[in-house]
Amino acid sequence: MTHSGAAQRLRTLLAAPGIVSAPGAPDSVTARLVRAAGFPAVYMTGFGATASRLGTPDIGLLTQTEMTEHARNMTRAVDIPVIADADTGYGGPSNIERTVREYVQAGVAAIHLEDQIAPKRCGQMAGIRLIDAEENAARLRCAVAARGDDDLLVIGRTDAISTAGPEEAIRRARLYQEAGVDLVFVDGIKHIREIEAVAAAIEGPKVVSLVDGNETTRLTATDLEQLGFDIVLYAVTALFTATRAVSDALGHLARTGTPRGGPAQHTYSEFTDLVDLPHHQALDDRYGA
Repeated sequence: MTHSGAAQRLRTLLAAPGIVSAPGAPDSVTARLVRAAGFPAVYMTGFGATASRLGTPDIGLLTQTEMTEHARNMTRAVDIPVIADADTGYGGPSNIERTVREYVQAGVAAIHLEDQIAPKRCGQMAGIRLIDAEENAARLRCAVAARGDDDLLVIGRTDAISTAGPEEAIRRARLYQEAGVDLVFVDGIKHIREIEAVAAAIEGPKVVSLVDGNETTRLTATDLEQLGFDIVLYAVTALFTATRAVSDALGHLARTGTPRGGPAQHTYSEFTDLVDLPHHQALDDRYGA
């Protein structure tokens, strides 16, 4: 997929009936699994990227260049649109401009920028501190201007709901819409009543994230579509499932001394198909020594 084609494909998905479901992928091989499962888009989660690259929590430790490199590898791995976490933009207006240009060059379809004071935290964590709403609106206007003639969807994210409440989160989301973003995203929602309040109060294109372990996972994609959301992110479903599966497999190996009889696995053949070994074998057959 060309760099501009990714954003256009996501725009086409958004214009069609139905909500766009984008499971989170902590790495490129998980992004391939998202595509193989038939999802139309994948979410490059900063939570997952930080865990997979550093083994640490999502507290702003990955740099702009590390995140955009991660995004570039993911867009190379799949031909479905990648929606990427761009944290706070990694600094002032010049940093935001560079962030946007780097993500455009990485080939992602969309990025979201949040209104936290650096160092940021995962939207589900306590201790989030917000920057001034008007200041963040100006930062978002900078991001929209920075994309220029290149097609990239800009999502304005607010993390206000956990620290300032739903009313302030809704006010900020509306302000960010006025700044010219393509979609708004109230993150950190943990309760169904909050999802319903956001849906009722915010008109226009919007994103919601469902985090495993919260009561919000009782809502289906159809429920969220009927509430008026355009994109649903399942940020940690694949990550939490994978780490539990690996933990179970290693525990079995430690107890028994053999992988035999442990949790279900891909076969070697299934895994090589997943990472597209046949393509590379064909190249070698055609052009190799």
